Amino acid sequence: MLDQAKKFSIKQIAAQAGVSKATVDRVLHQRGGVHHQMRRRIEQALQELEAQETAGLASGRTFHIDVIMHTPRRFSRIVEEAITAQVGSMAPFRIRTRFHLFEDIDASRMYKLMLRCAANGSQGLILKAPDEPLLNEAVNRVTQAGVPVVTLVTDLPQSQRIGYVGMDNRTAGQTAAYLLANWLDDSPREVAVVISSDSFRGEEEREMGFRLWLRNRMPHLSVRDISGGYGVYELTYERVKSVLQEHPSLSAVYSVGGGNRAIVDAFAALERPLQVFIGHDLDEENRRLLAEERVNAIIDHDLHADARHAFLHILQFHRVWQSGPVPSSPIRIVTPFNLY
Repeated sequence: MLDQAKKFSIKQIAAQAGVSKATVDRVLHQRGGVHHQMRRRIEQALQELEAQETAGLASGRTFHIDVIMHTPRRFSRIVEEAITAQVGSMAPFRIRTRFHLFEDIDASRMYKLMLRCAANGSQGLILKAPDEPLLNEAVNRVTQAGVPVVTLVTDLPQSQRIGYVGMDNRTAGQTAAYLLANWLDDSPREVAVVISSDSFRGEEEREMGFRLWLRNRMPHLSVRDISGGYGVYELTYERVKSVLQEHPSLSAVYSVGGGNRAIVDAFAALERPLQVFIGHDLDEENRRLLAEERVNAIIDHDLHADARHAFLHILQFHRVWQSGPVPSSPIRIVTPFNLY
């Protein structure tokens, strides 16, 4: 690690990691008294600095932006790639991103992390988090301290966040309902909507849009909720399999969150046909499912545009970028035949 760190100053590494210069010095020189999590944070900071240097950052005023996400790794991976790819697009400003990515984190830990990032010199937070009172309070506290918060993919509209970036989730749900209904015949039936967690506003809005469109346009289709899998394979597999055993006619699915391989496998385990399957996000798992023609369509949006829009919100807050409207991400429909 010491060799890797030679190209960066201790001050740079400390700022990237959000720790003191003394802590960095102790870790680099393998002195005692440093928790293993702090050591891991500094290792991650070095990786982030390397990635940002590779992306060709422009010189200029530096902004340290923390990205905090509660999401399965398959999704945080593509978000991290998109954000890192866009850091060089904000010339003449230098964007330094610090990633805090969790598949499992409770509201109390995330609350403390947000306040810690603000205390450690963050100039903006990009946040994917459940819409919970404690996290709305955290957003308000850091915003009042002068650290702007932008929500990504799922919103906290009751907070003082300065903006939301991502698709219009209600419209996405309506799009899914339209596609699914037009791929089914006119016979009455149940269709399943699989939700990873009821706590995420974006998923709730997708489900609402889906239900509303079907109720108004296709009343012969009723909706069966399957929730609580959190996008995790084992939980999603067991919950879907259990519902399928209770409802033998289910053969169409709209997956609002993730865990799509688990859904496909649950149908296969019971030797049940999966007539229509619509999901979200063009991550590696969904690319494979599309290529295998196990999924009919993926509703996707441009994460690179989201990353740039999040940066714009933060720079506008700091009054270093001309103010103006920041658009929503357009919805894209990807099938096995236009997979790119």
